[in-house]
Amino acid sequence: MSFIEDLIEVILDKNSVVCMGLDPRLEKEGTIPQFLIDYYEEPNQIILEFNKALIDRTCDIIPVIKPQIAFYEKYDALNCLKETINYAHKKDLLVILDSKRNDIGSSSKAYADSTFNVYQADACTLNGYLGIDSIRPYFENYFEKGIFILVKTSNPSSIEFQDLFSIRLDNVNDDSTEVQVENLKLERNYIQMAKLLNKWNENLHRFSGYSNLGAVVGATYPSQLKEIRKILTKSFILMPGYGVQGATGEDIKYGFDSKGLGGIINSSRGIMFAYNKYQNYSPSEFDKAARFEIEKMNQAINKVRLN
Repeated sequence: MSFIEDLIEVILDKNSVVCMGLDPRLEKEGTIPQFLIDYYEEPNQIILEFNKALIDRTCDIIPVIKPQIAFYEKYDALNCLKETINYAHKKDLLVILDSKRNDIGSSSKAYADSTFNVYQADACTLNGYLGIDSIRPYFENYFEKGIFILVKTSNPSSIEFQDLFSIRLDNVNDDSTEVQVENLKLERNYIQMAKLLNKWNENLHRFSGYSNLGAVVGATYPSQLKEIRKILTKSFILMPGYGVQGATGEDIKYGFDSKGLGGIINSSRGIMFAYNKYQNYSPSEFDKAARFEIEKMNQAINKVRLN
């Protein structure tokens, strides 16, 4: 089965589109509870036990997790990342490796091999602004895997480039310094990227109308999400930014089709460290607090996407 087929099946089975981000933090108060740090001492073991507890407590109410590779590299905990992915699979969870790693040619192929052979991820995030050369090694060599291309990211400074207006001019000499264009129509860069993604999507196999080539669009930009969804009718949209970054259930409604499919909503800190938010949960009950937060998310999101 392909990634998108598995994803749709587990979404329908669990009635959930919540993705739990696993971005461990050790160096300050209010992140991974101190009792785990004191007991295990070694970062690989601390993070693994933390992740496993979260997975055990929430695996029946979420379809997918999304570890961010940077946090595992930071703590020299890549073995923990591999074990976390393996453990998630045993609990029937899909895994998106948030790595945004691609290059061109053989380098891009090496990144793809690492993502899917070494880490055994089911999907990953990529930066499509390098063009098709950076994407092709992924969907040609691992056509059954999922890919989420950055289109409009959730961070405020994304406007510095993604929101700029540009125009693509074909059949223009590379040495041209001036071009006469009549009836000039400009589009923002994120719209251009969405259209490129659609082009790359043309010949890919689809299940329930969706291919394995998806997009990343921040839930913090609901009006842009609405624009992009009109273009990307064949792509699932991964929407980060829910919770701590400010996005709500109402902000993500345009990410879904009439059947409530087409998107997954990621929350990392808001779920992992929910015990800081609710006074009735102690640090030792961080996993219970995470489940409570996901249950709230499911209720709020399902109310929007299924109506």
